[in-house]
Amino acid sequence: MKKEIYITDYNCITPLGLDVSSNWNNLVRGNSGVALHKVIENQEAFYASVIDTEKLDEEFRKKFVNQDFTRLEKMFLLSLKPLVEKHPITEETAFILSTTKGNISLLKNQTELPEGVYLSNLAQKIADYFGFKTKPIVVSNACVSGVMAIAVAKSMILSGKYKDAFVIAGDEVSEFVISGFNSFQAIGTGPCKPYDKNRNGINIGEAAAAMYITSGHCEERSDEAISKNEKFRFKILGDSAVNDANHISGPSRTGDGLFASIKSAMAEAHIIPEQIDFISAHGTATLYNDEMEAIAFNRMELQNAPLNSMKGYYGHCLGASGLLESIISMESARHEMLIPSKNFEVEGISQPLNIIKENQPAKIKYILKTASGFGGCNAVVVLEKC
Repeated sequence: MKKEIYITDYNCITPLGLDVSSNWNNLVRGNSGVALHKVIENQEAFYASVIDTEKLDEEFRKKFVNQDFTRLEKMFLLSLKPLVEKHPITEETAFILSTTKGNISLLKNQTELPEGVYLSNLAQKIADYFGFKTKPIVVSNACVSGVMAIAVAKSMILSGKYKDAFVIAGDEVSEFVISGFNSFQAIGTGPCKPYDKNRNGINIGEAAAAMYITSGHCEERSDEAISKNEKFRFKILGDSAVNDANHISGPSRTGDGLFASIKSAMAEAHIIPEQIDFISAHGTATLYNDEMEAIAFNRMELQNAPLNSMKGYYGHCLGASGLLESIISMESARHEMLIPSKNFEVEGISQPLNIIKENQPAKIKYILKTASGFGGCNAVVVLEKC
C-alpha cells in the first residue's frame, strides 16, 4: 500500500494573532492586519501588515529564557514551540525552513556579512534550539517557498529518508524588501484589492507559520491520537512546481507555468476540476499576477470553484505566505466556512472567477493552494480533509 502523507498540526504568528484560533476569529470578523506603517526614514508611511513588536517580545519573554534572538527568529521559535511540545523529535525527523530573505535586516549599516544573514545558519540556529538531530533543509525560491516546503516534506518522507517533518516559514517587513518592491513600482497606494478592477499593487506583510507532517493511513487514526495530539488530518494528495522562465519578475501572460503546475498536481491527486471545493489563490493584487491566475484557472476549467486571496488580511508575507495561507485554508475546511477575498468589489480580470464576497458555510473536502513568484516559479498543492 502506498504511503500517505498527512498534515496533522500547525500554528502561526501574524499581525492578527499569535496562534491559529486568534487568527481565525479575526478573519471571520473581517479584520485585517494591513495598516499604515512608517518603516523607512525620510519616506512616507505605506500600507503593510506588521506584527506589533512589543506584543511579540512580551509573548517571547513568557515562553523563552534566552532572549538572544533576532525579531524574525523570535517569530520562528514562537510558531514552532507548540508543535515540538506535542510531537517528539527523532533521528528520522526532518526540519525544513522556508524563507525568502531571512535575517536580511542584519545587513543594515554593515560592511561585512554577519553570520546570521546566511539562511543555513538561521536554520541551524532554530534547529539547535529545539534539538533537531538531522541537517536542516532550507527552501528559498521566492514567493512559492512556503508551498514548496510542504512538497519537499512530502517527498522526503515518501523517499523513506525521514518519518516525519516540521516545516516552518517566515519573513518580516524590512527596508530591503520594501525598497525592492518599490523599485518595481509594485506597492499599492492603499489596502490591496486582489482581482479588483481598481487594484494597483501589493501590501507587504510578515508572518511565521509552522506545520507538522507525517505518514500513515486514515484508518490508523486512533481515538488516543485524536485525544492527545491530532484534532484533524489533511492528506497531501498532490503537488507540483513548474517554472515558466518568462521574466525575472513578471508572470507569464498566458499562465503557462501555473496551468502546468495545477494540471500536474491534480493528476497526481487523481481528482478532476469539479471536485475542487475551494481555491486558496496567490492573488497579490498586481495587474499582471491576478490576470495570469485568472487565465490559468480558466484553462483548467476551475472558474466555478470558490476562490479567495488572503493578501487583503495579511499582505504578501513572501516565503511565509504559502504555508500561512495553506493553514488558513485548512481552518476553513475544519470550520466549514469560506472567508471572502477582502477588498474585492468589481471584477478586474479578463476571465471570470468565482471570488468569495462574504462569509459563507461550505463543506470543503478538496483544497487547491497555489502560489507564484519571481523568476516564473509556480507551485501547487492539493489537500484532502480526512
